[in-house]
Amino acid sequence: MRSDRRRPGDEGMATAELAACLPVLVLLLAVALTAVAVASGRVRVQDAAREAARAAARGDTAVATRLARQAAPGAVLSIRRAGTDVVAEVHAQVRPIGGLLPAFTVTGAAVAALEPAASGASP
Repeated sequence: MRSDRRRPGDEGMATAELAACLPVLVLLLAVALTAVAVASGRVRVQDAAREAARAAARGDTAVATRLARQAAPGAVLSIRRAGTDVVAEVHAQVRPIGGLLPAFTVTGAAVAALEPAASGASP
Protein backbone atom coordinates (compact mmCIF):
# COMPACT_ATOMS: atom_id res chain seq x y z
CA MET A 1 0.00 0.00 0.00
CA ARG A 2 1.26 3.43 -0.96
CA SER A 3 1.28 6.28 1.48
CA ASP A 4 0.30 9.75 0.24
CA ARG A 5 2.06 11.44 3.07
CA ARG A 6 4.81 13.89 2.34
CA ARG A 7 8.03 13.91 4.20
CA PRO A 8 8.50 16.77 6.59
CA GLY A 9 10.36 19.73 5.02
CA ASP A 10 9.35 18.96 1.39
CA GLU A 11 6.84 21.81 1.20
CA GLY A 12 7.97 24.52 -1.21
CA MET A 13 10.76 22.52 -2.88
CA ALA A 14 9.44 23.20 -6.39
CA THR A 15 9.31 26.92 -5.65
CA ALA A 16 12.86 26.90 -4.31
CA GLU A 17 14.13 24.99 -7.35
CA LEU A 18 12.39 27.42 -9.72
CA ALA A 19 13.84 30.38 -7.83
CA ALA A 20 17.32 28.88 -8.16
CA CYS A 21 16.96 28.13 -11.91
CA LEU A 22 15.11 31.28 -12.99
CA PRO A 23 18.20 33.55 -13.23
CA VAL A 24 19.94 30.97 -15.42
CA LEU A 25 16.91 30.74 -17.71
CA VAL A 26 16.71 34.54 -18.00
CA LEU A 27 20.43 34.69 -18.82
CA LEU A 28 20.05 32.02 -21.52
CA LEU A 29 17.13 33.93 -23.01
CA ALA A 30 19.16 37.16 -23.04
CA VAL A 31 22.07 35.41 -24.78
CA ALA A 32 19.74 33.90 -27.38
CA LEU A 33 18.04 37.23 -28.11
CA THR A 34 21.41 38.95 -28.39
CA ALA A 35 22.66 36.34 -30.85
CA VAL A 36 19.54 36.76 -32.98
CA ALA A 37 19.87 40.57 -32.95
CA VAL A 38 23.55 40.46 -33.95
CA ALA A 39 22.92 37.90 -36.70
CA SER A 40 20.05 39.99 -38.05
CA GLY A 41 22.22 43.11 -38.02
CA ARG A 42 24.98 41.25 -39.82
CA VAL A 43 22.58 40.19 -42.58
CA ARG A 44 21.29 43.76 -42.94
CA VAL A 45 24.77 45.30 -43.32
CA GLN A 46 25.84 42.59 -45.77
CA ASP A 47 22.75 43.27 -47.89
CA ALA A 48 23.44 47.01 -47.70
CA ALA A 49 27.06 46.53 -48.78
CA ARG A 50 26.05 44.30 -51.69
CA GLU A 51 23.44 46.74 -52.99
CA ALA A 52 25.79 49.71 -52.58
CA ALA A 53 28.63 47.95 -54.39
CA ARG A 54 26.40 47.05 -57.33
CA ALA A 55 25.08 50.62 -57.67
CA ALA A 56 28.56 52.14 -57.27
CA ALA A 57 29.91 49.77 -59.94
CA ARG A 58 27.39 51.35 -62.33
CA GLY A 59 28.76 54.76 -61.36
CA ASP A 60 25.78 55.89 -59.27
CA THR A 61 27.05 56.64 -55.76
CA ALA A 62 23.89 58.59 -54.79
CA VAL A 63 21.76 55.52 -55.43
CA ALA A 64 24.35 53.38 -53.62
CA THR A 65 24.05 55.56 -50.52
CA ARG A 66 20.25 55.53 -50.66
CA LEU A 67 20.10 51.74 -51.06
CA ALA A 68 22.52 51.21 -48.18
CA ARG A 69 20.47 53.46 -45.90
CA GLN A 70 17.30 51.60 -46.83
CA ALA A 71 18.84 48.18 -46.18
CA ALA A 72 20.57 49.15 -42.93
CA PRO A 73 19.17 52.32 -41.34
CA GLY A 74 21.76 54.20 -39.30
CA ALA A 75 24.70 52.40 -40.90
CA VAL A 76 27.85 54.10 -42.17
CA LEU A 77 28.80 53.42 -45.79
CA SER A 78 32.23 53.79 -47.35
CA ILE A 79 32.90 53.19 -51.04
CA ARG A 80 36.35 52.94 -52.57
CA ARG A 81 37.80 51.92 -55.87
CA ALA A 82 40.32 49.08 -55.94
CA GLY A 83 41.68 48.74 -59.47
CA THR A 84 38.82 47.58 -61.66
CA ASP A 85 36.56 46.85 -58.67
CA VAL A 86 34.43 48.87 -56.30
CA VAL A 87 34.47 47.94 -52.62
CA ALA A 88 31.58 48.94 -50.37
CA GLU A 89 31.88 48.59 -46.60
CA VAL A 90 29.01 49.12 -44.20
CA HIS A 91 29.35 49.46 -40.42
CA ALA A 92 26.42 49.54 -38.00
CA GLN A 93 25.79 49.41 -34.28
CA VAL A 94 23.44 46.69 -33.01
CA ARG A 95 21.86 47.32 -29.62
CA PRO A 96 20.37 44.04 -28.41
CA ILE A 97 17.36 43.81 -26.11
CA GLY A 98 16.30 47.40 -26.61
CA GLY A 99 19.65 48.89 -25.65
CA LEU A 100 19.84 47.18 -22.26
CA LEU A 101 23.09 45.48 -23.25
CA PRO A 102 26.24 47.04 -24.74
CA ALA A 103 26.20 47.71 -28.48
CA PHE A 104 27.94 45.47 -30.98
CA THR A 105 29.50 46.75 -34.21
CA VAL A 106 28.74 44.63 -37.25
CA THR A 107 30.46 45.06 -40.60
CA GLY A 108 29.65 43.93 -44.10
CA ALA A 109 31.69 44.32 -47.26
CA ALA A 110 31.03 43.60 -50.90
CA VAL A 111 33.04 43.90 -54.11
CA ALA A 112 31.64 44.53 -57.58
CA ALA A 113 33.46 44.87 -60.88
CA LEU A 114 33.26 48.29 -62.49
CA GLU A 115 30.95 48.31 -65.47
CA PRO A 116 32.53 49.56 -68.71
CA ALA A 117 30.33 52.68 -68.87
CA ALA A 118 31.30 53.61 -65.29
CA SER A 119 35.06 53.02 -65.64
CA GLY A 120 35.76 56.72 -66.11
CA ALA A 121 33.62 57.75 -63.13
CA SER A 122 35.09 57.62 -59.65
CA PRO A 123 33.00 56.53 -56.64
